[in-house]
Order: sequence, then C-alpha cells, then structure tokens
Amino acid sequence: MMSTDTARIPARIAIATDAWFPQVNGVVRTLSATVSELDRRGHTVDLITPDRFLTMPMPGYSQIRLAMAPRFTVRRMLDEFAPDIVHIATEGPIGWAARGWCRARGVPFTTAFHTRFPEYLAVRTGISVELFWPIMRRFHGAARAVMVATPSLSAELQSRGILQTHRWSRGIDHALFHPNGAGLPELADLPRPILLNVGRVAPEKNLEAFCELKTAGSKVVVGDGPALAEMQRRYPDVHFIGARSGEALAAAYRSADCFVFPSKTDTFGLVIIEALACGVPVAAYPVPGPLDILGADGWGEDAASPVPIAALDDELAVAVAAALTVDRTAAAAFGATYSWKRATDQFLAAITHALWPMAEVA
Repeated sequence: MMSTDTARIPARIAIATDAWFPQVNGVVRTLSATVSELDRRGHTVDLITPDRFLTMPMPGYSQIRLAMAPRFTVRRMLDEFAPDIVHIATEGPIGWAARGWCRARGVPFTTAFHTRFPEYLAVRTGISVELFWPIMRRFHGAARAVMVATPSLSAELQSRGILQTHRWSRGIDHALFHPNGAGLPELADLPRPILLNVGRVAPEKNLEAFCELKTAGSKVVVGDGPALAEMQRRYPDVHFIGARSGEALAAAYRSADCFVFPSKTDTFGLVIIEALACGVPVAAYPVPGPLDILGADGWGEDAASPVPIAALDDELAVAVAAALTVDRTAAAAFGATYSWKRATDQFLAAITHALWPMAEVA
C-alpha cells in the first residue's frame, strides 16, 4: 500500500464530476462521502459539479443533467483555484473539460472508473461494446492513476490497455446503515419474504431478472430512472416506491428479508454493502462486483466472514433461496467492516502516487 503521509499530500485538490446532487446514485454517494472525509482531515477541496453550470437533460435520461459547453468555465474555475492535482470522476462534459485543462497546464490528474459506459452504451444503442473502448483508453490514458473499486475491474482495465490502476474501495455511513432501527412503514404489511432492490431503474441494471422471479412474498424496487414507467407497466405486481435517501433508505433496507442484486455490469455495487450493514443477506449473480465483495461462496472477499453472508448463483432464484437462510447478524458484521475512512486512505494513496510516483511503498 502506498504511504499516505499527510505531510506530502497536497492541500488543494479539485474534483471534477458530471454526477452530483440531486442525482441519487453510487457515484454521488461515493464522492460526497469522500469529500466529507477530506474536509474532516483538513484538505482544501474545490468541487466542479453540474450545479455550477447551465445544464440540459441527458438524452434518454432526463433525471441526469449535463453541463452545456463547460470548457471555458471549467478552465476559469481551475485557474482561479490553482489546484495541486485534479481528480476527474466521470467521462462527461465536465470531465473532458477538466482533462483538457490539466493537459494544457501540465497539472497532474487522476481519474476513476465508476461506470461501465461501454457496456451501458452498447445496451442502449445496440452498437458493439468494442467501438466505445478506444474512447475510454483515450480519456484515462493520460491519468497518472485510474482509481478502481475492485481487483477484477483492475485486471479488466489492464487487459484493455489502461494500466495505471489503483484500488479505491467503498464505505458506508455507520451512523445510518446498521441493523438497529425501524423499518419503512409502507412496507410493513407486505407479504413475506420481502425481496428488495435499490438502484437506478434503467435497462443496464437487468431489473427484469429481479421482477420476473417466481418467488413467494413481495418484490420491492427503491429508485428512479428512465425505465421506471415502462417497468411499472410491465410488472404491476412489483412495488416501485421511488427513490429514498438517508434514514428512509436505511429503513427500506432493514425492512427486507433479502437484497437482490441482478446487475451484471456494475463496477462495485455500493448498495450491496449498505444492505449487508443493515443486516440484509444478498443474492446476486457470480459476476465481477458481487464476486469481489461477496466471494464465490458467499463468505465475503477472501473468505473474510466466518459464515455465509450472501449467495451467488447463475440462477437468481437459487441464490435468493439460499440467501434467505443466511444469518442477518453475520451479514451486518461483514457490512460494518467497510468504512469511508479506509476508502479515503486509498484515495489519498492514489493522489500521492500521482504526484510522487516514487513515493515509499509501505
């Protein structure tokens, strides 16, 4: 692990992102938690986010608003802030503008691979995923460090020619996501077991696999997104209750008997560890993301849990049946091992490496 001696870490870090509030997703939660931790440690952070620009709805996804022609405004903001380093979180208009400024000014920058845009775009357009990867290589290729959430994602990116990867895991808000507390009142009278999914309601999330499960009890989806109306029409037996955040989200987790994660394209799955921390066992496919967190046998990464905390299977219904037998206390204990403090240590290690590539290796 790279040394994170705070005496060597710059005080001025700019973070450029096209994903920010009021969006509700893993990228926004990750960045906001990291910025809070950086502030707590005394670092000066400038956020370049869509709320500082004139925006327009993203085509096909009106809930996401993109900055319009941000190049010159981004450059002015960065010139005024004069960062020691820039972290570019997304490959959108703000991200590209910040990348251009760094290249022009000779300022080092890091990036993060939060989202499998090639796969998402392939799902939405029907175009081969291979046509989008050159764009990703161009965007990330000049970064001194590309932050990734899991070892499998690092290996995948390196196979694609993006070599300078650094681990940046995820955490949870321990004050919020825990098993002790009330459930969500609107779910209290639903038939058991309650199967829960939390996330963006969009084609790439493979929600059909969840909604079409032939299981007893109730299926609940927490989230919003471009496919919401269509999914509500197609699956009237599924309870789509919209987006929730804060205590209401934690209460929704605690109300569930099993958290079902049907996505095969997520780079991590922050909702997985949030659900676990609330004492909810997880059912998922054995694919990167869930495999990195839960392990192939459901005992956690590197078998870190003494007992199963999840179930993975190519047949999602089989995974659900197994997950429903998991001890909730064990799930909560495993989920609680994730922290934003440790994740921010990793973030700062990557920042340190970007500025001092020969920094001491601990």
